[in-house]
Amino acid sequence: MSYRSVKDDTYLMEKLQQLAADHPREGFWKCHYRIRNSGDIINHKRLHRVYQQMGLPLRRKHKKRLPLRIKESLEVPTTFTHTWSIDFMSDATIGARKFRTFNVIDDYNREVIFIETDYSLKSSRVIWVLRHLINKYGKPSKIRMDNGPEFIANLARSWSDAHEVEFKYIQPGKPTQNAYIERFNRTYRDGALDAYLFDNLEQVRDVTAKWVEDYNMAFKKKMCLSNTVYALFT
Repeated sequence: MSYRSVKDDTYLMEKLQQLAADHPREGFWKCHYRIRNSGDIINHKRLHRVYQQMGLPLRRKHKKRLPLRIKESLEVPTTFTHTWSIDFMSDATIGARKFRTFNVIDDYNREVIFIETDYSLKSSRVIWVLRHLINKYGKPSKIRMDNGPEFIANLARSWSDAHEVEFKYIQPGKPTQNAYIERFNRTYRDGALDAYLFDNLEQVRDVTAKWVEDYNMAFKKKMCLSNTVYALFT
């Protein structure tokens, strides 16, 4: 091992510059360990001073703190278009190109309101879909969802305030608080996404549209049967 002059920082600057070029995503301590492992004994405080003077520190990404989510009981609304549940799902075509689906169901009878499918679905696209559905079905009082980035975007919050639609966020790590959409997602994956190999997005949309039509028809028949049985025994 060799010791370097305390006054001359040229050698350290050259070493750090080379490490920054070879390993741009590594921070100070990785650089310190690499220099030390190469055989040079350098005081870490001195190295850190030079490191900062060269403007090499990586900007740290701080995690955002989510607002407090309150646990609420999952209730069945008494009317259609009172509460919707929404969520995302992911899959891929045969060519390994990933796509996403944005699922919207009504909590009253678990009817599928809409499934939007595309390679990328941003918060602006989510708002566009919700606006389209409100024009068609009417405005719900609440929309239940998880804490995904698409749902906590400023655009989504501004939209909910402007249209007086309450966004009900479930607690992180508690999917059972959004059980209606979670159960639907499993059924949709088994019946459509996992049942076929898709060459392209058009095939996904075609299969989804046919599957949703059949799913809603079957669910409506089940609801009618349940109401008939209930009426017979009351």
